[in-house]
Amino acid sequence: MSVLHWDEQGEKLYETGIKKCVLYTLNSENQYTPGVAWNGISSVSESPSGAEANAIYADDVKYLNLYSAEELGATIEAYMYPNEWEECDGSAELVEGVVLGQQNRKTFGLCYRTTLGNDTDGNDYGYKLHLLYGCKASPSERQYSTINDSPEAISFSWTITTTPVNVTGYKPTSVITIDSTKFDTTEKRAKLTALENILYGTENADPRLPLPDEIKSIMSGETVTLTFNANGHGTAPAAETVTKGTAATAPTEPTAEGYTFGGWYEEAACTNAFNFSTVLNADKTVYAKWTESEG
Repeated sequence: MSVLHWDEQGEKLYETGIKKCVLYTLNSENQYTPGVAWNGISSVSESPSGAEANAIYADDVKYLNLYSAEELGATIEAYMYPNEWEECDGSAELVEGVVLGQQNRKTFGLCYRTTLGNDTDGNDYGYKLHLLYGCKASPSERQYSTINDSPEAISFSWTITTTPVNVTGYKPTSVITIDSTKFDTTEKRAKLTALENILYGTENADPRLPLPDEIKSIMSGETVTLTFNANGHGTAPAAETVTKGTAATAPTEPTAEGYTFGGWYEEAACTNAFNFSTVLNADKTVYAKWTESEG
């Protein structure tokens, strides 16, 4: 049997702040990419609603409760926004520098980070990643005022509605939260780093917002292998094993006497170049292209 204790050292927890916000617009292939940094975010208020009980009566007594569908809304407040937000806010560029309002509003996703603290580590205890899907912004009021002896920056505000995305084995959802303090081993932290490399981008891959099923694959540690075939010349680099749903890194270029290396290709005939920003969801082999050196 265990005895409950309150206010133990290191267990006085809190959550605060918002930073590292990323905007991802939904493209024609149903992917949230590429992500762009959103500077000037001051707050995001998540507002769940629904799940309200509707009492059913029978035989002169309460029979059961039926619950309405749960929804997620949000309010974004910011001092400024990236250019890519204009499409989400119902704007379209007529010509360079000329913007139309009251146009179609683009679906988008968000990622932002809040700080977790406690009584011993302060704000260095950890953080949470908040991922929002299927978002659309509603028109909002903008008030412009004269500059005076107490100037203030204009604060923009938008009301957000969401449409849930599918999750295998679960109900659809519009929000995922990831707690960094739960990734307390080297192996677990590597999985979190792999996810953040997708969210924030790398030298070889644009930032994007992965869907829930892909996040599950990343965090469960499923891996795939990219094998390099030297295609008859030189020595192939070592195979790369990466988390499923992420991209590999281009290796050091191989060399072969009398030949010039021409990149990595999808097939031995070297017709289609391999793009190292490609997300790998299965084992793959790429092939070196060679041309004879002149002289």
